Amino acid sequence: MQALGVMGEVKVLSDSARTAAEAAAALGVTAGQIASSIVFKLPSGNPLLVITSGAHRVDANLVANNLGVEKLHRADADFVKNASGISIGGVSPFGWLTPPEIIIIDQALDAFDVVWAAAGHAHAVFPTSFAELKNKTGATPMVVGE
Repeated sequence: MQALGVMGEVKVLSDSARTAAEAAAALGVTAGQIASSIVFKLPSGNPLLVITSGAHRVDANLVANNLGVEKLHRADADFVKNASGISIGGVSPFGWLTPPEIIIIDQALDAFDVVWAAAGHAHAVFPTSFAELKNKTGATPMVVGE
């Protein structure tokens, strides 16, 4: 994060932030302000990262159609750990061992001045913004679900 010039300071929570609901409760914000990192496996076998608002679920069919691929496969815990170097529940949008082939960011996150993302551990988060996440990850904005 420092190498990328990410501005937010990591905050370690006493409660788990493995889910958007847990993170929102611990931070006193809405679930929509949680930027969850959801990993899928592309038909190529490479990772796809969807940085989504915690207010809704990613519609894999919608995202696949928008990307022009037949189907996305949900990544299992081993795939996520091998690609990102981080266990599910703390996956950061930055610093992956194997960078995702494609990164998408949920346009719904743009409705908030501050969003919170995981910082590599189930108890660690950092404040950021839609613009910073988009710019620092090179993510493509997209509607990813409801």
